[in-house]
Amino acid sequence: MKVRKAIIPAAGLGTRLLPNTKSIPKEMLPLVDKPVIQYIVEEAVSAGVEQILIITNRGKTAIEDYFDYAPDLEERLLADGKKKDAEIVHSVADMADVLFMRQKETKGLGHAVWRARSFVGDEPFAVLLGDDIMLGRKPVLKQLVEAAEANECSAVAIHEVPNELIVKYSSVKLEEKLSERVYRISDMNEKPTLEEKFSSYAILGRYVLTPAVFDILGRTPPGRNNEIQLTDGMKELVRQEKMCGVDFEGRRYDTGNLKGYLEAIIDFALQNEEAGDWLKEFIKAKAASFGD
Repeated sequence: MKVRKAIIPAAGLGTRLLPNTKSIPKEMLPLVDKPVIQYIVEEAVSAGVEQILIITNRGKTAIEDYFDYAPDLEERLLADGKKKDAEIVHSVADMADVLFMRQKETKGLGHAVWRARSFVGDEPFAVLLGDDIMLGRKPVLKQLVEAAEANECSAVAIHEVPNELIVKYSSVKLEEKLSERVYRISDMNEKPTLEEKFSSYAILGRYVLTPAVFDILGRTPPGRNNEIQLTDGMKELVRQEKMCGVDFEGRRYDTGNLKGYLEAIIDFALQNEEAGDWLKEFIKAKAASFGD
């Protein structure tokens, strides 16, 4: 079971970050020295993915331009003696075979994934949400790929979250432990009430799925918000075949909201070779100025 292809749904309107996202796709907002979506593509590549399909909609052509060559810019940089910068710009387009498809209608995450069925074909694939950044010693998607390959099944990223968050995500029902931090999943539900939740473990932003999910999504009726929910499709998939949940090691940032975006900026900047030490001292001085 080799995962060669990945889907990155990036068709959302980014309403939680307005007015920034009025004209800039939220996936293109800068996270220190790279846009958010580049971190996600890099994670996919580090997990062995060779082809990536980014699902967009109107107003997101900046993403397509970013993963294309920019010969005029590269030529200018080389003429100015900025060879390293030119190499960085060029390398972005060479990270992977990146393709694009428009969702055309906002019908939910399940519909966006279903649109990619011809791209995926008859093989397992990954899904990485376009505004979820994962930071870990081992890339989170790689943790999922290893679990999927070891157990010959779909795998989803899970983490324990407090009650105020489980009602916003998908709660999973866990069965036996398959290996360290890997559990068999027998059921799930989307945005449950506290009475409906199966556990405090939520699905967070990363998936490895078998192509059987496409037939299911094709006949899944709209659910919450009159959208086709990926969770509803996976709920049926888990009844047909084995699925595991990986309690991943790492930190997840929801860059689709202001607080998550700012957390990511600070943490990633602290690890930046050029700015990290400076920022640490700046934060210490700023904190000291607040007094008691």
